[in-house]
Amino acid sequence: MAMQIGAPGGASDEPEVILDINTTPLIDVMLVLLIMLIITIPIQLHAVNLNLPQPQPQPPQAPPEVVRIEVDAASTVFWNGLPLADAAALEARLQAAAAQPVPPEIHLRPDADARYAVVAGVMAATQRAKLDKFGIVGSEQFLSPAAPR
Repeated sequence: MAMQIGAPGGASDEPEVILDINTTPLIDVMLVLLIMLIITIPIQLHAVNLNLPQPQPQPPQAPPEVVRIEVDAASTVFWNGLPLADAAALEARLQAAAAQPVPPEIHLRPDADARYAVVAGVMAATQRAKLDKFGIVGSEQFLSPAAPR
């Protein structure tokens, strides 16, 4: 029981259909890919030897001193708990702190009722003394009760 394709008896005017795949274009594509792979492999294996310096272990450094500057509700400025007479005394202390080999961290804690001009003056004096490690602490007093802590 064989299956016969075409007209019975084998006589027809139409050419016989070839059901084979033409593999010539596939072989051409494979050869091009193979040539590109062969050309690019030496580039990937190219290496430059470098003599990089080895890291030297640094001795552990002590954390910098922390200076607490507080401004109370009466706009009095305190240096580590000691009241300062005026802005010139603050400037002198900041200049002395900046002259240290390891400049200290400045933590400013203003009161909510302190005058803005005094707090801004402390920040400006710190900037003039070129003390870069500066932060404002105690802002949790300004959080609303519903805000997460």
